[in-house]
Amino acid sequence: MSEPLDRLLREIEACRICLKHPKRPLPHEPRPVLVASDSAKILIASQAPGTRVHASGVAFDDRSGDRLREWLGMTREEFYDPSRLAIVPMGFCFPGLDAHGGDRPPRAECAPAWRAPLLALMPQVELVLVIGLYAQAWHLGADRGPSVDATVRDWRRIFERPGLPKCLPLPHPSWRNTGWLKRNPWFESEVLPVLRAEVSRLAR
Repeated sequence: MSEPLDRLLREIEACRICLKHPKRPLPHEPRPVLVASDSAKILIASQAPGTRVHASGVAFDDRSGDRLREWLGMTREEFYDPSRLAIVPMGFCFPGLDAHGGDRPPRAECAPAWRAPLLALMPQVELVLVIGLYAQAWHLGADRGPSVDATVRDWRRIFERPGLPKCLPLPHPSWRNTGWLKRNPWFESEVLPVLRAEVSRLAR
């Protein structure tokens, strides 16, 4: 890992800006979870760690991760090899639970503070897997649709945009989306073969 990237990761590890919010400070001690790399050609742009990931400190160390690895056609060992894959969520720390027991959105302070300088130190990335509403808003801008569903349905046009890195929008691999996946079999038949081919090309 390059010295500038290593230095920036140390700064992120020490970050406490979300504890200083005057009205809604982070309800627990920050624990940034990400995998940065100056060699991986694939970047997973996800949402924020959940409770299990916050406890383990390992990205996608949950059932969502199992499904995502299945989508990618990667073993757990391959998935956590930073020479193959970088994982940079929109929020690095678990944002806490809402009144209904679901995860809150990624903290608003995180991406503006860290995302641009971090991605600038990973110019080798050729493919960004864009998971969920907040990541799609950041990485796709005006090219995203009015919903995650609409954006994922428009995956081919987004993926075939000229220039690098290419972006491939994905639904969240949460098991809460099992119903959506069953109602949309085209995702498995059309998107996953392209995704796995890109993983094979760029990460093996």
